[in-house]
Amino acid sequence: MDKLNFSRRTFIGTSLLAASQWPATRLFGQQLASATVRTPLGVLRGVKDGSVSVFRGIPFAKAPVGRLRFMAPQRKKAWAGERDATVFPASAMQNGESGVAHSEDCLYLNLWKPEGKGPFPVFVWIHGGGFTNGHAFEPLYDGAEFAKQGIVCITVAYRLGVFGFLDMEPVLGEAYAGSANNGIRDLIAALEWVRENVASFGGDPGRVTIGGESAGAKLTDLLLGISSAKALFSQAISESGGAERLWPKDVAQGVSQGFAKAWQKATATAPAGLMTADAASVIKVQTQFMEDWPQHFPLRPEIDGNVMARLPVQAVAAGTSRGKRLLIGTNRDESAVFIGAHPAHDPVAQNLGNMELASFDARFARYKAVYPEMTDEQRRIRAVTAEEYWVPTVRLTDAHVKAGGKAWMYELRFSETSGRLSGFAYHGLDVGLVWDKPHVEVTNAAAEAALARQMHDAWAGFIKGEVPAAAGLPVWPAYDADKRMTMVLDTTSRVEERPQEAELRVWDGTL
Repeated sequence: MDKLNFSRRTFIGTSLLAASQWPATRLFGQQLASATVRTPLGVLRGVKDGSVSVFRGIPFAKAPVGRLRFMAPQRKKAWAGERDATVFPASAMQNGESGVAHSEDCLYLNLWKPEGKGPFPVFVWIHGGGFTNGHAFEPLYDGAEFAKQGIVCITVAYRLGVFGFLDMEPVLGEAYAGSANNGIRDLIAALEWVRENVASFGGDPGRVTIGGESAGAKLTDLLLGISSAKALFSQAISESGGAERLWPKDVAQGVSQGFAKAWQKATATAPAGLMTADAASVIKVQTQFMEDWPQHFPLRPEIDGNVMARLPVQAVAAGTSRGKRLLIGTNRDESAVFIGAHPAHDPVAQNLGNMELASFDARFARYKAVYPEMTDEQRRIRAVTAEEYWVPTVRLTDAHVKAGGKAWMYELRFSETSGRLSGFAYHGLDVGLVWDKPHVEVTNAAAEAALARQMHDAWAGFIKGEVPAAAGLPVWPAYDADKRMTMVLDTTSRVEERPQEAELRVWDGTL
């Protein structure tokens, strides 16, 4: 998740997150059986919990430390003997969290294997966190439920912040060209590992679905536009994404020069010292730099002419995702979390993900005519949601289907009936539903649990290559750019044609 990453802890619990790194060989005092798998790189020893085998902390690339800091990921070499895969690894470097280990040595994935030989479809989940935060081992991302439905479920980590999304070429030289795409390069390396190794776990390397939420969805959408990644997956799931969160190369290099100045000011050392500085000190400077930078999300991927040769939505329109299937959508009130609720504040530049404030204000001024019945609070939330999530999602889906891809669109309108965000289908609410981990403390918990089961089953069906469907959901038609048939997910779900058409027209010619 983007800006929600830490506030979400109020729902999932910090103690659970910290506990997720403990050795996982016992469950409620009961010793779990070992599970071993021989891969092309060596033998892994995980644990077996009922019908599901779990392997944690599987390395898919060399540790990007020392001389490999800020460099593209390097292939992992085989190991001798049996490797322990019972404990989640440290998370990528980010702001400190009590009880959670962080390290530059973070290029690992976690895998839940179904019982049986397969071949099983594969689901690779990319976590969110605004490109600067997040973990592949959140308790929400427990892949056991997907595995019980015959899916190999994988959660993958990648470098964050300046280690994954800052172009170091202007600072450290030509050898670091394109380093603003290191996080994406990490994900490509992980997908290459899947192609070469997942059959050892019963997975089918020809049926790989990538997916994520928020920043994870944005990275998924960017991968749809990268030619070198095309053969590594067959379909994608995008929850609250869009393919707009990246910089042209000149802007990316301007950001890196700004960071170099911030580094010199904070440490009184030359930028070359970034190669040997303690990682925590780099993160400390990053935190201040992001607070001072005039635009939100200064740390982004870039159009580097190599990994990404052009805007991903342009590449998708030209056919990079042709033949792939796409399950994609947003939540109606994503931005209620970020600009506040009861009352909301006026959007400022730091609330916008994709455009300048003046351009946004010109669009926002038309919202009262489109939604005269809404309060100012509701209109603000709807407009910021459109700018960062909804409109980029529609634009990408239109490009995908016009180029020959197939898509199913959704909009989550379900809202909880208690809590600060009561009445809003806020950013991140979909995650617990998709992973069948609904909130139990809300007053409409039974309705949320029922929708969670439907969404989880529909997502699982899509991963298996079927049309997304579940008991209680109406028939979900494929999307086309004319009718824009969209599944509205709610207490009683329904299909709508051209939802929010007047609002969409406000954004013509932008994004």
